[in-house]
Amino acid sequence: MTDASTSTKTVPTAALPPSDSDVPPGTEDRRPTVRPRGRQVRAKVGSVLKHAGLIAFGFVMLYPLLWMVASSFKPNALIFREPGLIPTDIDLSNYTDGWNALLHPFSHYLINSAIVVLGSVLGNLLSCSLAAYAFARLEFRGKKLWFAVMLMSIMLPIHVVIVPQYVLFSQLEWINTFLPLIVPKLLATDAFFIFLMVQFFRGIPRELDEAATLDGANHLRIYLQLMLPLSMPALATTAIFTFIWTWNDFFSQLIFLTRPEMYTVPIALRTFVDSTGNSSWGSLFAMSIVSLIPVFIAFLFGQKYLVKGIATTGIK
Repeated sequence: MTDASTSTKTVPTAALPPSDSDVPPGTEDRRPTVRPRGRQVRAKVGSVLKHAGLIAFGFVMLYPLLWMVASSFKPNALIFREPGLIPTDIDLSNYTDGWNALLHPFSHYLINSAIVVLGSVLGNLLSCSLAAYAFARLEFRGKKLWFAVMLMSIMLPIHVVIVPQYVLFSQLEWINTFLPLIVPKLLATDAFFIFLMVQFFRGIPRELDEAATLDGANHLRIYLQLMLPLSMPALATTAIFTFIWTWNDFFSQLIFLTRPEMYTVPIALRTFVDSTGNSSWGSLFAMSIVSLIPVFIAFLFGQKYLVKGIATTGIK
């Protein structure tokens, strides 16, 4: 007779649920996680609302430009009477009248602006890159002090220096010439671009300079054949910013250019506005669109260089 207290009942193994110790490692739960349907719907709705908000915000930012484009095709009597973007009466004479409305054809002012912009771009590329190479690669007495002074000059507004500049250029008899707008660019007066290129030059390994020095290259050759080819993103950024800022500059050009034949595009656009209120708004908007075309083209083709230059010259 078998003792009941010591007898054990055998339970089939298949009837017991598997424990965590019986599952091979790495195969605990391979079932695909199913996202709840409500969460998917909320994610789609949130994405649609986000994109709709961005589109609406972009439209609000672009509305003044779109309104100016639409107004350039409207007669003067309907520009402020119909605020919509779709003109009911299209008038192309604003472009022909605006082109020949001033003392000279509008192409004359476009050429004047192109001369100033070209000189400013070349001046900044040459002088700012040379100054940046000196701060990034050369060792000289007072280097940190002069670098700090250069950075502090960024905080000086143009209204502080415009009066002594005008006195100096007047004594040099440079008023009503393009020299006051171009010559300072040859002297590395834009500290922002110097700092931009210094940051880029510091990111280039010094081993390249040392290897070039061992091959007998001097600083001028290193600058021309080594640093400049490697710093094309920073140079492109400098060129694009200089182009846009100089093309849109109104204050400096208004101070130094007072004869109508020397007017640039911003000053020429100002002459369309009459202080008596009898302004030719249609011609003004039409020539404003014409003046925006070079800036739009420069930004369109230089956008990737602009983004790359800023991204590679930022804070490390």
